[in-house]
Amino acid sequence: KKMMKTRGYTLIELDEKVHTFRAGDWSHPRSSEIYKMLEKLAGKMMEVGYRAATDLALHDVEEEEKESMLNVHSEKLAIALGLISTEPGTPIRIIKNLRVCLDCHTATKFISKVMHRLIIVRDANRFHHFTDGSCSCGDY
Repeated sequence: KKMMKTRGYTLIELDEKVHTFRAGDWSHPRSSEIYKMLEKLAGKMMEVGYRAATDLALHDVEEEEKESMLNVHSEKLAIALGLISTEPGTPIRIIKNLRVCLDCHTATKFISKVMHRLIIVRDANRFHHFTDGSCSCGDY
């Protein structure tokens, strides 16, 4: 028998409506705004030292391509929707069905810092509370 790998997805609830994202998702009606926000975030995060953890992503893929593939993980899409849909300072809460990957974990620390937001991520293992560039899990 072949083992089926569970596909990752992330949920965010906004105004009593649940939004579900998968990596590279363009199905959301606000996708263009979401991806614009991700570009804006990437710039702000790089200014304060963020670098995508491309070595962990995929082998045999060009660096730039790896970066763009990491940038569209479902957690980042859900967080971006949260940022464009809520008032500044509002905590963002998301749920990930799998464990958060290292790059998304690092990126979320940076997002919490540059956007001055509390971001709460429930993944398969635990709750992560990201605030001002650090995580409550002590970087698992």
